[in-house]
Amino acid sequence: MARYIVFYIAPESWETKEGVTPEDMQKGMEAWMAWAQRCGDSLVDMGGRLGGGSTITKSGTSPGGTNVRGYSFLEAESLEAAQALLTGHPHLDWAEGYEIEVHESLS
Repeated sequence: MARYIVFYIAPESWETKEGVTPEDMQKGMEAWMAWAQRCGDSLVDMGGRLGGGSTITKSGTSPGGTNVRGYSFLEAESLEAAQALLTGHPHLDWAEGYEIEVHESLS
């Protein structure tokens, strides 16, 4: 089994998204929990939210410019199998511009 890291991309976080109610957030979390149950043992680590990042280069550090908002870890037989686990993921339904990246861990 290979291990995959999933990155959740969004132009803004839930906390700063305009018009989001606590009820919306609760419904969103319920959808995430349903997805987690569908994954079963393939979901190695639900992960969590990310924020406050920085970019580090040879010339110094600056505030992070990416829109990576969270991560999870999956185990699957192949990249295609990992992608299949992400089909219908609730992150993609949250708003326009929300995306998911999945990468195989090679270590």
